Amino acid sequence: MAQPTGYDEVTDPQPDEEGYERGLGSRQIQMIAIGGAIGTGLFLGAGTAISKAGPSLILTYAVSGVVIFVIMRALGELLTYRPVSGSFAEYAREFLGPFAGFVTGWTYWLFWVVTGMAETTAAAVYVKFWEPGYPQWLSALCFLVLLYVANLISVKLFGEIEFWFSMVKVTAIVAMILIGLGVLIFGFSKAGDTASVTLLWKHGGFFPHGAWRTLLTLQIVMFAYLGVELVGVTAGESQDPERTLPRAINTLPLRIVLFYVLSLAVILSLVPWTEFSPGVSPFVAAFGKIGIPAAAGIINFVVLTAALSSCNSGMYSTGRMLRDLSLRGQAPGRLSDLNRRRTPAPAITISALLMGLGVLLNAVAPGRAFDYITAVATVCGLWTWGVILLCQLRYRASWRGGHLPPPTFRAPTGPWSSWAAFGFLVLVLVLIGFDAENRISLYVFPVWGVLLTVGYLVLRRTRPQAVHGQPHDHLHVKAGPPA
Repeated sequence: MAQPTGYDEVTDPQPDEEGYERGLGSRQIQMIAIGGAIGTGLFLGAGTAISKAGPSLILTYAVSGVVIFVIMRALGELLTYRPVSGSFAEYAREFLGPFAGFVTGWTYWLFWVVTGMAETTAAAVYVKFWEPGYPQWLSALCFLVLLYVANLISVKLFGEIEFWFSMVKVTAIVAMILIGLGVLIFGFSKAGDTASVTLLWKHGGFFPHGAWRTLLTLQIVMFAYLGVELVGVTAGESQDPERTLPRAINTLPLRIVLFYVLSLAVILSLVPWTEFSPGVSPFVAAFGKIGIPAAAGIINFVVLTAALSSCNSGMYSTGRMLRDLSLRGQAPGRLSDLNRRRTPAPAITISALLMGLGVLLNAVAPGRAFDYITAVATVCGLWTWGVILLCQLRYRASWRGGHLPPPTFRAPTGPWSSWAAFGFLVLVLVLIGFDAENRISLYVFPVWGVLLTVGYLVLRRTRPQAVHGQPHDHLHVKAGPPA
């Protein structure tokens, strides 16, 4: 087949070698995994969740964290079986069928597009801390352009940016916990006289609004955990995925306890939960209350970094997933191109342009933009996590039947925990329907499902070979001098 002008032919590698540069080392993979557990859902979304559930939010994060660990161990089995950058879509094609692979690939792409919108929205909100009159949409646009350019350069630059973003987040949260514990133990600062663990049950009890209101915060809590599965997308560009990915997954329980459970317990022991309000970062509010000079500004910088980190990850993920769809004939062929630095520039460009719709939403409805976007992102994430669990269950059945090799990184709890986690995801989906503020996602997702079904039927009629996700015969890499 003739090659487009200006492109060199590159023999198509195996499905797990799709032409990417394996430029992500163990140090970067570890930090990407850590950073994936710290984002806007914690730093900004927790303010809304605290106002709804009070201190019982700590329990919600802990229980949800157990479910997330089960999902990640299920993903670990699949990743050590076959580490591919297409990850979730590839496993869905293999174990659940071509339609499931088609839907999963496009849904995970949509998930990161809308997550990118949410993170640029959050970043623009944080800028208002310093410049209240600065247009929210303009801040979102500036951040989007900067991260887009960075992602075009190389996967190594993406990894370095994510490493340092994550380093800032981790260092800051550990410092916040230590400062908070110091206030509780030694009583220094303005909050020292009133800070006490008794604040966790003093104002209306641990469940001040009842268990039902606590359950309704699950959508916000699960959104906070979105992104932990990103290590699966990095598999195709990891230098040693069989070693680095299991190590990253095994540190997840510690990260959940440290970054979510302990940090929120400390904050809610410093300041009564009744003083937190929706749309305001509880971390910024708490350390502003303590009165440490410039602390609120420093924390605001940290949460800004967290939002940009997640947006950076979103830019990376959407480009890889869209290119994977293109390689299998399920998206326009030109989106499979790599530039000379072996980054999927066309796919990243299209994704960034669609993330720009979030800029428009910030201009039209700045007050509700974050709520609308996170609701849609959560449903997309629930689908992806559900697919991971079902694929793992099918894979387990296959290797137990002798049809596939056993995993080198086996989930310790067996299939029962995967089924329990799947049931939990269904519960979250049902609870979203009871929350008037987040119900919009249940209206959007059926429309998305209809669009995907129509697209799949058209694809099956016009390009039947693409329905099964067969890779193209060739990859195209832009000609040019080495980067």
